[in-house]
Amino acid sequence: MRERLKELIKELSLSFGDFVLASGERSNFYIDLRMTSLHPEGLDLSASLLLERLDPGVEAIGGMGMGAYPIVSAMVLKSHLLSRPVPGFLIRKEKKQHGKGKRIEGWFRKGLRVALVEDVVTTGGSVLKAAQEVKAAGGKVVQVLAVLDRGGGDRIKSLYPFSSIFTVEEIIGG
Repeated sequence: MRERLKELIKELSLSFGDFVLASGERSNFYIDLRMTSLHPEGLDLSASLLLERLDPGVEAIGGMGMGAYPIVSAMVLKSHLLSRPVPGFLIRKEKKQHGKGKRIEGWFRKGLRVALVEDVVTTGGSVLKAAQEVKAAGGKVVQVLAVLDRGGGDRIKSLYPFSSIFTVEEIIGG
């Protein structure tokens, strides 16, 4: 499973050239993981491999941003199919201006022990912002999971247990 996902990432998501990353840094390669996470096989493999890493004490899975949303949804569905149902939630980048005005949508309540999911972690800024939202709403982040650690994993590990399926070196170098 892991090797097949690696092949898909290289085939569908990896590009070489001159790119500006979300962090503002320049890079000679870009990994658009949405090309893999929105591919049927790529999403299935990503969700399966992340569920294998999920802490058994996690009560809900969540994430923020376009990269996390499909993965969170697939993990929720797969957890049900595997008879270990774990509900999910999504964190908006901005507070909703209508309805209940929520930042966190879906299955979330105060006191939940949650895992946050990300597609690519470059600096860790996005997932750490998501963790702040969870804490502000009364949740407890017990784990952070990513498909790919592009370098921000150490920053996250200083605050939360962190696991990724791949490091950037495994994709670029292997």
